[in-house]
Amino acid sequence: MSEGRGTLRAMGVARPRSLSPSAVSSFTSCPLAFRFSYLDRLPEPPSVAASRGTLVHRALERLLNRPPAERTIEIARTDLAAAASELADHPEFAGLGLDDAAWERFRAEADSLVERYFELEDPTTIRPIGLEVKLEARIGERIRVRGIIDRLELDADGELVVTDYKTGRAPRERHERSRLVGVHIYALLCEQMLGRRPARVQLLYLSTPEAIIAEPSEQSIAGVTRKTTAIWSAIERACAQDDFRPSTSALCSFCAFKPYCPAFGGDPALAAELRGPGTVIETPLPLVST
Repeated sequence: MSEGRGTLRAMGVARPRSLSPSAVSSFTSCPLAFRFSYLDRLPEPPSVAASRGTLVHRALERLLNRPPAERTIEIARTDLAAAASELADHPEFAGLGLDDAAWERFRAEADSLVERYFELEDPTTIRPIGLEVKLEARIGERIRVRGIIDRLELDADGELVVTDYKTGRAPRERHERSRLVGVHIYALLCEQMLGRRPARVQLLYLSTPEAIIAEPSEQSIAGVTRKTTAIWSAIERACAQDDFRPSTSALCSFCAFKPYCPAFGGDPALAAELRGPGTVIETPLPLVST
């Protein structure tokens, strides 16, 4: 790529140490945003949607850690309040800068998501064997894949089930397959680390509420292996050439890096200022004395 405003300098960057389902999704959606987040590790301002999702995930984790008889909607609300107190000082929440009315809406929306969870399943019937489970495996010799499963459980037949909570909007039908790539990666991790392929992987969209369910097979595991390998190869090429081009979509409206995106007239080199005061921003052109 040529040097100058709106481009990244062609000098190569270090590859990531590993891939996660979120990293795969990020690179597929926009290579430039992937670079900012996963290679440059630039901080992003806290968002209401992400913080609300963290809160609801923590509340459900607390709920499913309880004995089945205690997993009622009333106790779920207690767990939500406890999770809010637990996370109050976390930068993701303290940095939101909401006024009293906005905080009230935030809490009401979180409460609604927890309430809708009970429309999707009866938590007293769930047999979790792991919550927020960290898994890591290798694909071939080059690729290390890692992920955190919201919930790993046993069904009535003693088979593994991978469950991932989603607090955002459910995808349209034509996008369901792409959204399931992440949980199929979790299925691959389970098969490699635990020696068992899950009988079911599911996304629970709490806002709808709606469940998207798939049954992993030898073919789907092979498919996600090929896809992950191809994405890793594309990341390697992008790193070698320092060529991370933006890909515009409806997601751009929610991207914290939009002001630095060349698709919108921004300069990627200036994104380093997100690190805060004292950051040295390199000029994209050599300084020549005259």
